[in-house]
Amino acid sequence: MSGLSQRIEEALGIRFAGLDEAGGQHGVRHLTGTLADGRQVFVKASASRSDEAGPGAASAAAFAAEANGLRWLAGADGGPPVPHVVGVSAQFLVIELIGPRENPSPGAARRFGADLARMHAAGAPAFGAPWPGYIGSLPLDNTPLASTPSDWAAWYAERRLLPYLRLARDERALPAADSRLVEAVVARLGELAGPPEPPSRIHGDLWSGNVLWSGGRGWLIDPAAHGGHRETDLAMLALFGAPHLGEIRRGYAETAPLADGWAARVPLHQLHPLLVHVCLFGSSYAPQLLATARAALAGR
Repeated sequence: MSGLSQRIEEALGIRFAGLDEAGGQHGVRHLTGTLADGRQVFVKASASRSDEAGPGAASAAAFAAEANGLRWLAGADGGPPVPHVVGVSAQFLVIELIGPRENPSPGAARRFGADLARMHAAGAPAFGAPWPGYIGSLPLDNTPLASTPSDWAAWYAERRLLPYLRLARDERALPAADSRLVEAVVARLGELAGPPEPPSRIHGDLWSGNVLWSGGRGWLIDPAAHGGHRETDLAMLALFGAPHLGEIRRGYAETAPLADGWAARVPLHQLHPLLVHVCLFGSSYAPQLLATARAALAGR
């Protein structure tokens, strides 16, 4: 591990007292370490040493997107705690290590919901972000729409649904006949999206695994942060299940009530992460995607 720690030290200008493997995913190594000043850190390291096109370049873009997102979310007054970014380069990302972990209490979940509402309320200049995004190992186009900058439905269609629908078809993970159901949702997005809302400061990939519970708080990690619709984060929490979800929603509603009909729009906001899963993991997620598209069209 000494060679790797030396490369990280040289790239980021930090010093390690120790560094240990902790697994990895999407071609990225995960490590935990202790800096010379005693701080505990979590490290992501590219599995490739190349900065050229390919896995190394993808890691570099993903590290930059994550660092940008963490710093931006941390700037939301009263929002959930976010790990401090110690350093980032083309091959490494070093952030504060969150711990010790704990199971959340109902009170902690309710507090997290209130924190999340305050983070959303911090807002964003537009739908999108000034940096390229990443979700899993896939790039996200965060470019705002110049033609309709205040129209979330148009942005969601152009930047979140249609690109991954095309990719799913190209990868043969979603037959053309099935993709027409998602296209039907896109065609009706204007009427399905609910009342207009200004851009919120959202996490963008808020499944339960990206909330770490420590010290009675829910900490946010691995964001795909951008200016988006606040219902997106809440729908993501519901997609694969979050502990005490009812308390999270209660804390949120007490701080910033959602617009009428939000529950019927949950499937609409879940379509993008499910399309991402189809693209990443194949056709096994297609039945859930199609059921969710039908629910979005039915408004339930």
